[in-house]
Amino acid sequence: MVTIKEIAKVCGVSVATVSNILNNKPGASQETRKRVMKVVEEMNYTPNYVAKNLKMRNTRSIGVIAEDMTIFSIPDIIDGITEHCEEEDYQILLINLRLFKKYNDKYYNRDDYFDIVYQEIQKLMSKQVEGIIYVAAHERVIQCIPEELPIPAVMAYGYTLNPAIPSIVVDDEDGAYQIVNHIISQGHQKIGVITGKKDSLHMQARLEGYQKALYDNGLLYNPKLVCPGDWTRPAGYEYTDYLLAEGVTAIYCMNDLMAGGVYDRLDELGKTVGKDLSVAGYDNRELSAYYNPPLTTMILPLHDIGYKASEVILELLRGQELEHRDGIYQVSCEPLIRKSINKIF
Repeated sequence: MVTIKEIAKVCGVSVATVSNILNNKPGASQETRKRVMKVVEEMNYTPNYVAKNLKMRNTRSIGVIAEDMTIFSIPDIIDGITEHCEEEDYQILLINLRLFKKYNDKYYNRDDYFDIVYQEIQKLMSKQVEGIIYVAAHERVIQCIPEELPIPAVMAYGYTLNPAIPSIVVDDEDGAYQIVNHIISQGHQKIGVITGKKDSLHMQARLEGYQKALYDNGLLYNPKLVCPGDWTRPAGYEYTDYLLAEGVTAIYCMNDLMAGGVYDRLDELGKTVGKDLSVAGYDNRELSAYYNPPLTTMILPLHDIGYKASEVILELLRGQELEHRDGIYQVSCEPLIRKSINKIF
């Protein structure tokens, strides 16, 4: 690779003169400038922007640590990060921890992998990244980013409980409120629920949204209509008979997989979704569009979470005052209304 020193030698000028000409700084005559630029072109010189940025302590790069790229939520989040970084002329250096592949979901309630995270942060810092974005597989409290980190950091799709390390999360309570409110607007008053796992922050927020929608519409909350699911398709199948026996006209499932289980059981019973029983899901998984009829669900703002995480990390780098002093940024969901909800009035 041709260096500035070699160009200076061929031209018979100093290294500083070549550098000034390449950076459009004054000081060299027009004749010298033409001679140097001609040699630059002839020798096919390419500036070493990496070395230049390292010298200036400005690499325009962000380190992104993903828990596991095979989790459905993570690619869209990273796409959002990438889009905003491209707009701002930043690059990302991506680390895939592959935690789900190694430990399944058992690692969600563990902290023994924090050392791995710290090691990867150190590797990224050795490459002079200006900031770190940690991308979680699902929302939970994750205190794996050291508080004494000398560069800014942001958590995407998880909570740090540290205002200095902002958390970008989905507004699940409002999302559940929107979809249950829609079900009620179609005349349904007895709405069953199949929840996710009880220790899930997603489940807790979505249950609060369900309760709030009932309250705002003057409907009583009946705990007998709330069934403890586990995010899997069999859970939806399992509780369908029970909720039908309780007389519900609609079932709100806290994810699309469990809604698929409801579809399975109704099909066995010879009942039609959107006619004999209304069904709603959450997450807008790709499969929800292929249910018959397509499933009414909530679109998770995964791309927007990544985009916002990138915006916030750059705000921190620029020393701007953050919008939310508690460090928590909630991103809204959007309903996707399809034919699985019918009117009953």
